[in-house]
Amino acid sequence: MKLIVGLGNPGKEYELTRHNTGFRTIDRIADILHVSVNKKECQALTGKVNYHDQQVVLMKPQTYMNSSGSAISALINYYHVNIADILVIYDDLDLKYGQLRLRLKGSAGGHNGIKSIINCLNTTEFKRIRVGIEKSAVIPVVDYVLGKVDKDKIELYEKSLDSAAKAAIEFIDVPFDKVMNKYNKENDD
Repeated sequence: MKLIVGLGNPGKEYELTRHNTGFRTIDRIADILHVSVNKKECQALTGKVNYHDQQVVLMKPQTYMNSSGSAISALINYYHVNIADILVIYDDLDLKYGQLRLRLKGSAGGHNGIKSIINCLNTTEFKRIRVGIEKSAVIPVVDYVLGKVDKDKIELYEKSLDSAAKAAIEFIDVPFDKVMNKYNKENDD
């Protein structure tokens, strides 16, 4: 079984914010795989689908970003998912709009959602797709991540969500190092 997690905050007021990049990517994956992510379990909304003979659970934690790890940990235990079969998708201030970075493991890099996951799973070794939202030189980080994508950046941002969704779907049945090499190379151009 594969678990694909998108990080974000529940509630209408957060729906279109930069910090909900993970949720928005999960929505795209769900559309492509024709599954609804609306089942309430383990403090999350989930959708389960069979893709290429592989069971896949899509997850949107409903604990708010800074406590994402508790919901993910509960779902991992509930479904007995191996850490090697988890992929987490989230926003990254250190990448420009339109950029993706796929990683096998790593630190939290200042991202509180990832910090929570690392603390709850007691490991940094889970796969990730980081989606660029850039930094603002003038807006404080909390206000910036909880704000909406700038109109002149929407096209780049939307393309990165599409790419992240495609990469996540490839992760289901392609070794992650191959997916990582493909998408990281594309983003170096």
